Amino acid sequence: MKRRTLLTAASAIAALSLPGRAAAYGNDQGALSQRPIWQAWKAGFLNSDGRVIDTLQQSASHSEGQGYGMVLATFFDDADAFRQMFQWTERHLAIRPDPLLAWRWLPAQANPVPDRNNASDGDLFYAWSLVRAAAKFGDRSYLRRAQEIADALVETCVVPMPGAPDRTVFLPAAHGFVHDAHLTINPSYYMPLAMREIAAATGVSALAACAQHGEGLLDALSRDGLVPDWVDISDQGTRPAGALPSNAGYEAMRVPLFLIWSRLSQHMAVRRMAAVYERTVEPGRSVPTVIEPLSGVVLETSDNPGYQALAGLSICANRNDLGSTMPPFTPDQPYYPATLQVFSMIAVLETSPECVPL
Repeated sequence: MKRRTLLTAASAIAALSLPGRAAAYGNDQGALSQRPIWQAWKAGFLNSDGRVIDTLQQSASHSEGQGYGMVLATFFDDADAFRQMFQWTERHLAIRPDPLLAWRWLPAQANPVPDRNNASDGDLFYAWSLVRAAAKFGDRSYLRRAQEIADALVETCVVPMPGAPDRTVFLPAAHGFVHDAHLTINPSYYMPLAMREIAAATGVSALAACAQHGEGLLDALSRDGLVPDWVDISDQGTRPAGALPSNAGYEAMRVPLFLIWSRLSQHMAVRRMAAVYERTVEPGRSVPTVIEPLSGVVLETSDNPGYQALAGLSICANRNDLGSTMPPFTPDQPYYPATLQVFSMIAVLETSPECVPL
């Protein structure tokens, strides 16, 4: 990376730090482990035993949250926090007969894991964090665990696309999404960068192929409007899901973020969402969180900074402009938008340094 890019990226991180707190971030990622953003995220959402807590969801923990937190720990070079999250996850969620994780742990129930089905996006981020941790922390046991998960994901959740058997789709879980005449997918479960890095590290090339097919599917879904939360696919093509939410909402808002982070900022799905943000987002106003995909009518909004960060990043990346309106990070928001905000920050540093906050 060139010196100018490094300085720009460091400025981006500093601009995204806690309000009123200066952060002179250096170029060494190892120095980031003690910085205010990561410490604030841990204080707000990470229990001392390594459990990531979603306070809005019965204080539950999910494979998604564990994977998300572990990706953050690798970025901020926090081996201790990573190990704690890994050990908690292995004890409490790695209880299936295959290498995948049960999707949710409920602390208030006598049986905290009543449903042992997996969530493929949680497994994907968990494996991705293990790949990055193996390289960052020099522990090949993490890579062996990632290999097991990658193989199991391909075996259970990567299936031929109806009507196009030479292409594959990424099922949301091993069970419950393949029906007699169609299958159901969640487009936000595709994270091309994660799929490709796992494939490169483990040799499970089917994940890289699935990422490529997913990019094409997301392009097709965005030709007429925004990518919905859930989609049904049959031999006749794709349509908004009949039995699950089909607006562009809290699930689909991850699609532009993951594409930008994967260096696909000009993807049609990013451009569609950025156009809605450009039309609706103004300083001091809440940003859209649930949108009707075809008309672009905004159904719900939120003033959480994490969602504002998604809007600022999407607009900047789509314009290929200099400077974004991403707000400073604050932990005074729920786990989900807070985590998406830190992800947006990392996407700026890793792939879009031109989107330094204004």
